[in-house]
Amino acid sequence: MFVVYIIKNDLTEKYYTGSTNNFERRLSEHNRHQTKSTKSKGMWYLIYMEEYNSNIDAIRRERKIKSFKGGNAFRRLISS
Repeated sequence: MFVVYIIKNDLTEKYYTGSTNNFERRLSEHNRHQTKSTKSKGMWYLIYMEEYNSNIDAIRRERKIKSFKGGNAFRRLISS
């Protein structure tokens, strides 16, 4: 099972969208600051997740969410 996820930093209030086949491991990497794009201070926590059967589908959805660029579509998604 693959997931697309959105996490939020509790200190900076920034969001990160990603995909993985092991969410617990990936979140741990974010919180241990082992990911270049999420090395900022503070803890990351899950605010949204979708599951997919294939990696290709998850990557396509991740790219689609990233194309929202924090606009209205993104805000609607995370508020659902």
